[in-house]
Amino acid sequence: MSKKKQLQRLSKRERQIMDVIYMLGEATAADVFERLPEKVSDASVRKLIRIVEPKGYLTHRRVGHSYIYTPTIPKEIASRQAIKHLLKTFFQDSTPKAVSALLDISGSELSEEDISELTELIRKAEEKGR
Repeated sequence: MSKKKQLQRLSKRERQIMDVIYMLGEATAADVFERLPEKVSDASVRKLIRIVEPKGYLTHRRVGHSYIYTPTIPKEIASRQAIKHLLKTFFQDSTPKAVSALLDISGSELSEEDISELTELIRKAEEKGR
């Protein structure tokens, strides 16, 4: 798939399906059905998978009578795309606003190790001129 090809957006349920498949690495429709947070019919899961695949997020192979679905985009790249969309949609492309929101909702104090890690990430970004 070309890097320039724009992937179609996923619905909430389609994202849940992708979450399960990313978590497992690969999955059958039955695997997805068993692990969805909100239950839907098995037929609905299978239909949604058939919708997600042409959107470019999944591929499949046949093993016996089952189809095994695998993500076409590595999880790291998909997570970056999701973060970019989140930044644009909710934070006016502002990393500081997004980080502030994350710190606000973290619900707990940051450990010294967390603060050191964040400080190091900021230092590295400064070195790269970002």
